[in-house]
Amino acid sequence: MTEHTGNAGNREHGGSAEGTERYEVVVIGGGAAGLSAALVLGRARRRTLVVDAGEPRNAAAAHMQGYLSRDGMPPQEFLAVGREEIARYGVELVRDRAVDVTGDDGFTVLLASGRTVRARQLVVATGLKDELPAVAGLAGRYGRDVLHCPYCHGWEVRDRAFGVLATTAMSVHQALMVTQWSKDVTLFLHRVADEELTDDDRRRLAVAGVTVVPGEVTEVLVEEDRLTGVRRADGTAYEREVLFVAPRAVPRTDLLARLGAEMRETPFGTYPVIDERGLTTVPGLWAAGNASGFAEQVVNAASRGYRAGAAINGELLFADLDASVRV
Repeated sequence: MTEHTGNAGNREHGGSAEGTERYEVVVIGGGAAGLSAALVLGRARRRTLVVDAGEPRNAAAAHMQGYLSRDGMPPQEFLAVGREEIARYGVELVRDRAVDVTGDDGFTVLLASGRTVRARQLVVATGLKDELPAVAGLAGRYGRDVLHCPYCHGWEVRDRAFGVLATTAMSVHQALMVTQWSKDVTLFLHRVADEELTDDDRRRLAVAGVTVVPGEVTEVLVEEDRLTGVRRADGTAYEREVLFVAPRAVPRTDLLARLGAEMRETPFGTYPVIDERGLTTVPGLWAAGNASGFAEQVVNAASRGYRAGAAINGELLFADLDASVRV
C-alpha cells in the first residue's frame, strides 16, 4: 500500500520504459533508523522510497524508554508519527518486502509484490530478529514481564523479584547489571554449566548479592496474567516477578552480504563492516540501526539513520557536481 507519492522536485529520476521505477535512494526497513534516514533525505529533496515489511524488533513492547522527549511512548505510535513526518517531504512508503537485490551502476531491488525499483544509493535498515529460549510460556510474556534490556524496562519493574535466565556464560553480565534496579536477583544457569563461571564471575555475583541456581528451567509460571515464577526440570519452583533473558540475535543482513559487503563476526552475530557514517565496503550501500550492530537502541538507531541520510545527500550532490564538471 503506497502512502505517499514521490517528490515532484526530482521527477527526472522517475519511471523507465521497462517499468522499473527509479529513485535516488531506497531505504529497506521502516523502523527508527530507516525513517530517520528517509526524513533527512526527504528534507534534502531527494526522491526516496521506504520499503517497510512491518516487523519492528520492539513490536512486543508496550512502551519505549530512554529517548529524550519520547520516553514512555508506545513503539507503534512512534512509528506512526515517523511515517507522517516523512510523508510531509514527499517520501514514499510502501508496505512490502525486499526479496532480492543486485548492484550494477546503482541498485535494483525486487519486492515481494513483484515491483522492481532502482536506486542510486541503498540503505539497509532491516534490523534483527530475537530468538527466545525454548521454555514453556516464555514467548507469551516477552515484552511484558519477560524482558531483555534493563535500560529499556528496568525503571518500570524496579525493586521487584528478578530472575535472569542464562543463555550463555555472558548472562552473568546481565545478572550483575540488573542489580542496579533490584537487590533481589536470582541467576538461573539453565543450559550454562556451573563450571563455565569464572572465579571473577563468582566473586562479583557474591558481592552483588545475586543468588545462583544451577539446573535447567523448563517453564515460566503465570497466574492471573502475571509472571509468578519459574520451574526447573526437577520440578522445583522459584517465585519471581520479572525474568530477564538475552535472546539470540539474528541479524537481518542477508541483503548486505548478497551485495558483497564485507562482514564481521561478533559475539552477537554477523554484521557489516561500516565507517562512522554507516557506509559499507560497497560504494553506495549503507547500513543503519540493528542491521549495523547489535546494541542499537531506538534513539541510537534514529541517530544512525540521520547520519547516513545526511552523508548520502552529500555523496549524491558531489557526484552530480563532478559529473557536470566532466561534461
